[in-house]
This record gives sequence, structure tokens and C-alpha cells, in this order.
Amino acid sequence: MSARNVTAATVPFASAPAASGPEFVETPVAYDGILLAGFGGPEGQDDVIPFLRNVTRGRGIPDERLEEVAHHYRHFGGVSPINAQNRALKAALEAELARRGIDLPVYWGNRNWAPYLSDAVSEASGNGDTTLLAFATSAYSSFSSCRQYREDFARVLEETGLSETVTIDKIRPFYDHPGFVTSFVEGVRDAIESFTADGADPAAIQVLFTTHSVPTDDALRSGPRDVDWGAGGAYAAQHEAVAAWVMSRVAELVPSAADVPWELVYQSRSGPASQPWLEPDICDVIEELPARGRTAVAVVPLGFVSDHMEVLWDLDTEAKDAAAEAGLAFMRTPTPGVSDSFVAGIVDLVLERLEGRPVADRAHVTALGPAFDVCRPGCCENIRAGFKPAAAGIAP
Repeated sequence: MSARNVTAATVPFASAPAASGPEFVETPVAYDGILLAGFGGPEGQDDVIPFLRNVTRGRGIPDERLEEVAHHYRHFGGVSPINAQNRALKAALEAELARRGIDLPVYWGNRNWAPYLSDAVSEASGNGDTTLLAFATSAYSSFSSCRQYREDFARVLEETGLSETVTIDKIRPFYDHPGFVTSFVEGVRDAIESFTADGADPAAIQVLFTTHSVPTDDALRSGPRDVDWGAGGAYAAQHEAVAAWVMSRVAELVPSAADVPWELVYQSRSGPASQPWLEPDICDVIEELPARGRTAVAVVPLGFVSDHMEVLWDLDTEAKDAAAEAGLAFMRTPTPGVSDSFVAGIVDLVLERLEGRPVADRAHVTALGPAFDVCRPGCCENIRAGFKPAAAGIAP
């Protein structure tokens, strides 16, 4: 389907069934490729500063400032784990698609480092694959985890000159899809069983669900604008709902887990101290836990699909050190990564759109889901930059 035929539609750069802006696309779409969209990361010391320039493009941050925040990459030899993880995810997706007899190529491109989205889209077009379905490696609704990907899809289509021939739809935010949440259930269950086997009282175990903090103003504008999401917008509400469901499910598997307290916390904030970001910070909370009578802490990276640098540094290093200083037993549970459940779940999400599956038949575990296929007007605004053209959603 050529984008030339839908230029007057509500949704730019979209396939015909998505172009009119339905909340859910319940019409089959003959996609001919999957676009695996990642954040990207450096793969050597010489890559670190150029990568950070890409991440902060348009903000005028000098290299001296970037070097100050490069230390965690330097600590790991200038290599982010994220590209290797996406290579593994691409291979796992290809294997699962082949196992199910689905003949769709997977094109991988990043927002901030090679291989870039522009490379992936150009390769797809060169192969004659012009009706693409994107899977962004971030599960929740916010500017940085959803809309920024959509803006990059639009930018890439314009910059490559492919906006008239290639369409890009996007798989819905998948925060409460069973394939995504299964790893967290298993991890929390295993952590509680391990702590109690070592003699911990369930009431003395603290579960901390953690996700990347975002500016409060961005959080307030996350998700559709016609819903009252509360103080943290859709971003916080989605995390809270998934965390509550995970704890409920774990309590079904391990009855003593019903006595285990939990909390949603945030990590990895950046930007000026004067700018409010979502709180509380994970390390601040860990420091307070002994006063609450806690002896052990399970850290659950609920906001991450794989072991990003924010997991390896902020959790496996900083949060672990904070727990040691507080005298707490510490365990960090796994991310979905390339687990069988997650990879199968992604293919299930692809099938939703290939089949035009009715919304009533779509898998989700919270009352918030399933999320929309086509983002709604004004969704996930970045007030510092304003609205930019974006694929897979109704303008603005």
C-alpha cells in the first residue's frame, strides 16, 4: 500500500486500515516486514560521545557535560549491552516467526546509533517491503517510550524520500501483554521464595518495581488526553497497574507473598535539578528500608525489556551498593530479554495486526488494556519541543 494514496488521511504514513485513525485496527493488514526499533548504544570508547550527542541532539549540551554523564559507559569499556540484546532479539523473532510459518522479514534500526532507522527503512524499501509494522522496544506510554519513536519514523520517511512509498504502523504499547509480564512474575516469585528459604519474614521483604524516571510535565501528558490518569499520567498509571497485577499473581503462586509490601520507584533521572522528575528515587527508598523493618529487597526492572545500561549500572551497581550499605539482602529480577514468553508475545502482537483481531480477543492482564493501535490526538506531548510530525497516530 503506497502512502501516496493516504496523504489526505488523518494518520500520516499509515497503512490504509490505520489511516483513518481508528482506536483499534480490526481489519487485516498485509504487512510485508517488521521494523524492530531500538534506542541504540555505543559499541566502543570512541562511540560514547558521538552517541550521547545523538541522544541529546538539539539541546546544545557541550561535550564536556556529556563526558560527565559518560562514566557508566566508560566503566563497561564504552559498550552498551543494548545492541547485542537487539541482535539476539532479532534472531529470536526470526526463529519464532519461522516456527509459526509466518513469512515476514525483520529489519532492525535504532534511533541513536548504527544501524539507524534510516538504514533499516531504506533496506526494507530496497527489498520491496513497503508496508511495515514497527515494534518499539519500550512498553509504556510516554514521550520517550512511544511518541519519540513515532516522530523518528516520520522524520526518517521524510529524510529518506520514502514518505510516498513506505508506510509504518506501530504495535500497541504492550505493558500489560502476558508475554511481557511473565518474566516479572517469575522473577518476583523466585526472589520471594529465595529470601524466605533463607529465613526472611515475608513482611520484612520489600519489592521495588522500578522504571526510568521522566520529567513530571512529560508524565502528566503521557497517554490519551481524554483520560484522567492521575498525577503521573498514563506512564505512572500503567506501571502501577502492572505492578499490582504481578504481586496479585505471585500471591496466587506463593501464598506468603500476600504479606510482602511493594512500591513503584524511579531511577536514572537526568537534566537540571530544578526540573521536577517522577519520584521517589530507588536509592533513596532503599536507604529508608531498614527503618521500615525490612531485611531484604527485590528490585524489579518493570520499565525495561532487557538489561539496558540503566539496569546494569543504576540497579546492578548503584542500587546493589545502596542495599549493601543499608545491610539488606538484595536481588535484581530478570528482564524479559529473549525469554520464550516475551518473544512469543511479540509475535502474538504482530498477529493481532496481521489478522485485524477484534479488541475483545486481545490479550491483556490489567483493566487499562489493551492499549490503542493508533495513538490519539495530543498523546505524549513533549512541551519543551512541541508537537512534531509523527507516524502511527492522529495529529498532533
